[in-house]
Amino acid sequence: MDLATVVEICHQALWMVVLISAPLLGVALAVGLVIGIIQAATSINEQTLSFIPKLAAMAITLALVGGWQLATLIEYTRSLFQRIPSLFV
Repeated sequence: MDLATVVEICHQALWMVVLISAPLLGVALAVGLVIGIIQAATSINEQTLSFIPKLAAMAITLALVGGWQLATLIEYTRSLFQRIPSLFV
């Protein structure tokens, strides 16, 4: 196994982490930003106010894209396992 193969596998793994976590992180960022703007406009400085909407939005997002995330992760893992015999040749 050469260094280029290791770098390629690591690159694919990091890209998979970004791809799978992006929907949840994006929704949490957007909801947090909206709640922060509302808090700034109304001068309500309650720290726990943004927790419930973020949690609800992330649960809805996970329900919507969870199947795609799981299918993507399974496909990546399957392709990685199929590469194992060729790695040690």
